[in-house]
Amino acid sequence: MMSAERGAAANTLAAYRRDLANFAGHPRNGLATATREEIKAYLALLSGSNIAASSQARKLSALRQFYGFLFAEEMRHDNPTDAVDSPKARRPLPKVLSASDMEAMIGIAAQDESAEGKRLSAIVEMLYAAGLRVSELAGLPLSSIKGKDSFILVKGKGGKERLTPLHHGARAAIDSYLEVRAEFLPKNSPRAERYLFCSRGHEGFLTRQRLHQLLKGLALRSGLDPKKVSPHVLRHAFATHLVEGGADLRSVQTLLGHADIATTEIYTHVARDRLKKVMETSHPLGKAGKAAAKR
Repeated sequence: MMSAERGAAANTLAAYRRDLANFAGHPRNGLATATREEIKAYLALLSGSNIAASSQARKLSALRQFYGFLFAEEMRHDNPTDAVDSPKARRPLPKVLSASDMEAMIGIAAQDESAEGKRLSAIVEMLYAAGLRVSELAGLPLSSIKGKDSFILVKGKGGKERLTPLHHGARAAIDSYLEVRAEFLPKNSPRAERYLFCSRGHEGFLTRQRLHQLLKGLALRSGLDPKKVSPHVLRHAFATHLVEGGADLRSVQTLLGHADIATTEIYTHVARDRLKKVMETSHPLGKAGKAAAKR
């Protein structure tokens, strides 16, 4: 159902499978007949194991989906997850790189004229210019950037498609990479030929793990802490810098491919916190200004 009806991605299906398998050994009479009390006891066990509230909530979400399906298909007469409270988790603010950090990374990547350098430059430009998820970038088909159009077609979560604009710098980086793309193509691999960022690996495209490695290496060369740099951090930087620049939330929601605008609203908090920090450190009456005056 998750695959055929909802179009869930392979990573989502794998996560649901792990969560259900993890719970399967706890109900006395098996997964399909678990009781509300057994589910609550399982959540209490997770809580006592110091597992993050967000992870607990995700596991409960998998159980809700599963038992909701069984109930809808009349394979159970009830949904045992009803009236089971979700663990309360405070959503952490995302890590964000400054505009100068991004300029440094883009500049360092652009200095490398090798095939690997041109590929990395295109990767950084697309993550930051289009706010793509790492899975969206890894699986991006070559056909999505054909021609000289300033838009690319992206397939996001649940198979939903969206058009994402690219500025001239990102488009130029892609065109430069396309000139050397053949160097990364394995021989006799129709599978790899369809991907923009093709690879000689089994999947035929650059894996998420490899993309993480490439960005962390670039962070080191740019004088940044590699622990603070990842594909998702670049996506956060894209959204935060748009909001700080005056973009409306609905537009940012569309560009990010968020189903719910509540997910996008976190970037207003990030922008406000950054503005507050600027005020406190730079304004004469801010905290830093007052401390300097006392000295």
